[in-house]
Amino acid sequence: MIDPQKAILDPATAQKAQQALSKQVDEFLEPEKSPANVVGVGYGVKWSKGEPTGKAALLALVSQKLDKQELTAGDMVPKKIGDMDTDVLAVGQPFAGQAEPLEVGVQTLAERSRPAPGGSSVGHRNITAGTLGTCVYDMVGTPGDPVGIPGHYYILSNNHVLANSNSATPGDAVLQPGPFDGGTDPADRIATLSRFVPITFEPPVPRAFHRNLVDAAVAEGEFHDLKREIHWVGHLRGWRSRQQVTVGTMLHKTGRTTNYTTGRITSTNATIDVNFGNGRIARFRDQILTTPMSAPGDSGSLVADRDNFAVGLLFAGSPQVTILNHIQHVRSLLRVEIF
Repeated sequence: MIDPQKAILDPATAQKAQQALSKQVDEFLEPEKSPANVVGVGYGVKWSKGEPTGKAALLALVSQKLDKQELTAGDMVPKKIGDMDTDVLAVGQPFAGQAEPLEVGVQTLAERSRPAPGGSSVGHRNITAGTLGTCVYDMVGTPGDPVGIPGHYYILSNNHVLANSNSATPGDAVLQPGPFDGGTDPADRIATLSRFVPITFEPPVPRAFHRNLVDAAVAEGEFHDLKREIHWVGHLRGWRSRQQVTVGTMLHKTGRTTNYTTGRITSTNATIDVNFGNGRIARFRDQILTTPMSAPGDSGSLVADRDNFAVGLLFAGSPQVTILNHIQHVRSLLRVEIF
């Protein structure tokens, strides 16, 4: 039986690993030097024979693990990078995907709901469907607003869910449920796109120059249409700074496709390449990786620890991994409060 304590890194060890990673990440991911199959790098716990060791390691994130005899010498991950041990973590082909149709009878969160809770189906009028994370408001009140009373309320989700991967215009309709789940404009319009953090893609920008931190956007709606409670998770109690997000932490979320799921953080401060379809790749830095806890259509889910403190915004994944933006970056770049 796995010892859960050995899947956790203590803060001092994690800080050392993070410092080592920051010195090596760009060189390790250089196209001319990067081993085949590598799609990213992070740090976490080294595993041996299916068991966590409790020791820190730099993680080479690979699309699939191959036997040594299938690799050339140049494609083998070195046993050490700098003075840190390495480990190999298979993450598949990370994809920031939109929803597929749900099976009949699996419609709970794909139905129209007013007020709409976190976890519900939502989407820009020109996409399929994603997930409403939660309701947020401006970090600093608008001049003229009553003291202590927010003047604007927003849906928090991903850029690729609310802003159609940079293709939308502020004021565009956001539907609940999303179009794939029967939402139509104007009957199911719940909000209008307010602002989003642009994503840098390759092409046209080579991924070595990408500085993406979040896939995030907000859409303004009416207070009575939005619910801050997250279905099956409940109300958030606060948020965790990136320094408080640690390897081994247990998480939970509610999403449009897989409903309520749990997972465990396997890496933080990861740099990873994500496929957005149509030949577009975006490199994201300082990401959280977890055990698989999502499927296409869960994008935009707000992920919390078991004490209900927000940790990250889910935006991509594969059958082997789920990828989150640090909620600290989401909050600061969109200038929103989440509780």
